[in-house]
Amino acid sequence: MTSAPTVSTVGELRASGHVQKSLREEVRDNLLDALREGRDPWPGLHGFEDTVIPQLERALIAGHDIVLLGERGQGKTRLLRTMVGLLDEWTPVISGSELGEHPYDPVTHASRVAAATYGDDLRVSWRHRDERYAEKLATPDTSVADLIGDVDPMKVAEGRSLGDPETIHFGLIPRSHRGIVAINELPDLAERIQVAMLNVMEERDIQIRGYVLRLPLDVLVVASANPEDYTNRGRIITPLKDRFGAEIRTHYPTELEDEVAVIRQEAHLVADVPDHLVEILARFTRQLRESSAVDQRSGVSARFSIAGAETIAAAALHRATAQGEDEAVARPVDLETAIDVLGGKVEFESGEEGRETEILTHLLRTATAETVRSHFRGLDLGLLVEAIENGAMVTTGERVTAREFLTGLPVLGESELYDDICDRLDATNDGQRAGAIELALEGLYLGRKIGKDTDGSETVYG
Repeated sequence: MTSAPTVSTVGELRASGHVQKSLREEVRDNLLDALREGRDPWPGLHGFEDTVIPQLERALIAGHDIVLLGERGQGKTRLLRTMVGLLDEWTPVISGSELGEHPYDPVTHASRVAAATYGDDLRVSWRHRDERYAEKLATPDTSVADLIGDVDPMKVAEGRSLGDPETIHFGLIPRSHRGIVAINELPDLAERIQVAMLNVMEERDIQIRGYVLRLPLDVLVVASANPEDYTNRGRIITPLKDRFGAEIRTHYPTELEDEVAVIRQEAHLVADVPDHLVEILARFTRQLRESSAVDQRSGVSARFSIAGAETIAAAALHRATAQGEDEAVARPVDLETAIDVLGGKVEFESGEEGRETEILTHLLRTATAETVRSHFRGLDLGLLVEAIENGAMVTTGERVTAREFLTGLPVLGESELYDDICDRLDATNDGQRAGAIELALEGLYLGRKIGKDTDGSETVYG
């Protein structure tokens, strides 16, 4: 963040050559500048480059209010919050004004009186773009007063008459004048509250208990919503939908690389989680989104895989602390801990009651097998299979350290198979090497080349 400008009066502002722009002009100009210069105005958003982002940019250039439709965990809220980056970093406002009006254009009665009284000496403050974004989660108890405003009984008690516009306490939308107001889960708003937004979005005036204030509000209204075929809690009324200039449909990442990038970006990991485990979680999530056993109308949020990565990192740190390991590195055995805690994030079809864990386990194994094929294709693991068929056993589990696991591997003579496995996954330290070889063993088990027995905290391949 740069320092705010030092201009402090309207006279100084005019002398500086400052030009007033409407909010939509400001957003449009900053977006076009970013496109011209090759800058990415949407940092941290993955998988929308060829679908959602072009639609959104066209809507903003057109100056439209926008509603994003999509299932949970598709990045709708993040997308809305990223729009703040298209505002000027600092903008002048009338000092003390309730609605943050531009010094050249006061809109409330109090600000017009102040402008007429002080002229060029009217005090100017500077507002950062982060302060020009307001967000409201639509809940059934949201009122018209919250969004639009109401009569303030305290101001009436001070002696003002009910007809005095000074008695009004403005709500969230008027207070977002010259800024962006985002309403999350718009269908959850009661229909009578949605009706109250109609004039704000079209005529740009507000009506409060019989008052009609012709305030030329300059506000960009953006909203998110689940598709109407999923949510049973409400709907966006037709007149309000008509007032949104653009309705944009979001989606989950279509490419595996984008899914992995989202996990890496959003997960707060307390231990090293190698790339192949993140890939398994990404494939696992995508398997769930394609499964007929899962209610696809509700979707499988990106938070599922993010929480999964955080869980297996926690399992690795728990093992490292309890067993005295120097480095905490997640291994395939930790994936089982994710199933124990993530089932509540998935809505299954009604006929699958009682089979939730079975379904999750099966799809996790499928994702693991796909990852093994992706990384170990063409690698001959026959020597390892032969050693196990001849009676060798390999033990792993939450109480087995990486060093103990590596020490317990069968000797393969002068073969460099273990090194080849580790090279495929760029494994260098003990924890990463143990995880790479453990993944190869799990792949052999899933390919029915060897057996596996799990008993509590211990897993034996044999």
